[in-house]
Amino acid sequence: QVRLVESGGGSVQYGGSLRLSCTASGLRLDYYAFGWFRQAPGQERERIACISSSGRNTVYADSVKDRFTISRDNTENRVFLQMTRLRPEDTATYYCAVRSVPNCGSTWDNWGQGTQVTVSS
Repeated sequence: QVRLVESGGGSVQYGGSLRLSCTASGLRLDYYAFGWFRQAPGQERERIACISSSGRNTVYADSVKDRFTISRDNTENRVFLQMTRLRPEDTATYYCAVRSVPNCGSTWDNWGQGTQVTVSS
């Protein structure tokens, strides 16, 4: 059974940084693409970053480009999201997800429970 567990969320001030982790179990990480999503209250879920199974290809939403970096360590079964220059509008619940193919795309098969990120001005 696939299980994804996010960690690393918290409260930071404007301009601060956080590093989120997604620990996966029940699958071999290096076969699959992973993504990070976020959802703020009253808003739709937004995909903000995706990384291919090899780690060579990444995709970012314009809202986080040049501030956030997605990476993965297949030996540790973990995917990371390094977030810098955080803004209040980054406040949301952040989720990781996996899709059962190597490349990024629009369908996702398993989700974590989410971790809250709050940025104060």
